[in-house]
Order: sequence, then structure tokens, then C-alpha cells
Amino acid sequence: MRKILRLLAAAFGLAGMLAVASDNSAFAQGKQPPKAAPAAAAKQQPAPPPAPAPPKQIALTEKQIEGVLAAQPEMAKITEKVQPSAKPDPKIMAQLDAVAKKNGFAGTDEYDDVTDNINMVLAGFDPQTKQYVGPEAVLKAQIAALQADKKMPAKQKKQALDEMNAALKTPAPAIENKGNIDLVAKYYDKLSDALGKDD
Repeated sequence: MRKILRLLAAAFGLAGMLAVASDNSAFAQGKQPPKAAPAAAAKQQPAPPPAPAPPKQIALTEKQIEGVLAAQPEMAKITEKVQPSAKPDPKIMAQLDAVAKKNGFAGTDEYDDVTDNINMVLAGFDPQTKQYVGPEAVLKAQIAALQADKKMPAKQKKQALDEMNAALKTPAPAIENKGNIDLVAKYYDKLSDALGKDD
């Protein structure tokens, strides 16, 4: 159940990053800049919650990729009405689990692991060349495109750039299973469409 919520949170986070690349103003409007805390208050505030653990990396198979492609439309239909902060509904969780099982997964946990690994690899693909360059290079290209954008209001641009530069300081984990890159490359267009990565 936690993995579904993490998947939803990751999907919304990935969608937000991708929105910056495709429609910078939509992303910037959805975020409010963090307020700077006074030095004295900063010492008294509790530590921020720990960052979520990186996804369990697995070696992907062609069967798993095809299973995700088959399951994704139905999964999206079920999850599109779920609010990100909503308490997990057992009925919805059962529907998601049934779709995962129908498409060759042991359940939503395995489906989540597979989609997490696919998304991790997709984050490193240059959408123009469709070549794997790594997530840092993709983010740097998005920053350059945002800096060159003359239409975005300065305040929103600064906020989006600050967020993207902060993301650069927290690098994504290295892809442990290099074969995943070739497999995702083979299905790049279909996966990009199915999982919502905009070109």
C-alpha cells in the first residue's frame, strides 16, 4: 500500500518536473516559495523528515515492461480520481492489485518496483534524442531551456530555477542494472506515452 502511495507521489513529482520542461508556467504556479526562517527559529525547529528511500533496483524483463504497458491505462483510470493526500481506500487498493495480477505481476508491490525502475531510467533520457544521458544532464538541459524562456514571469522563473537547482544538489541514484537502460530504450516511445513523460 505504501508503494502505491509512493508511486503516486513519484508520479506527481515526475509530472511536476516534466511540466517544467514542457509548460514551465504550470509547474511554477503550483508551488509556493518556502519562507525563510529566522536564525533563532531555525535552531528550534525539528529536523525535516528524512528523504524517502530510493526505490529497490531490479533487473527489468521484457515481460515486465509489456505488463506495465498493458496495465497502465487501467491503473491510470483507477488512480486519476484519487487525491494525492487522501487516505488509501481498500477498495481502490484491491482494484489496483487485481489489475497488477491480471497483467502478470504478483501484486501492486511488484508492479510498483517495476514502474519505479522504469521511471528512474526514463528520467535520464533526453526527450529530443531519445538517448540515455543521465538524469543530471536532463535536468541541466531543462534548466538551460527555462533560463532561455522569455515568456515566463521572472518571479515564477526564479522559483522554478531555484527548485531545479536544488534538485541538482540531490543526485538520483545510479542505475545499477545497466541492461534496464537498453530495455527502456527499446520501448521508450510507448513507455514515455504510457507513464506520462512529455517529449
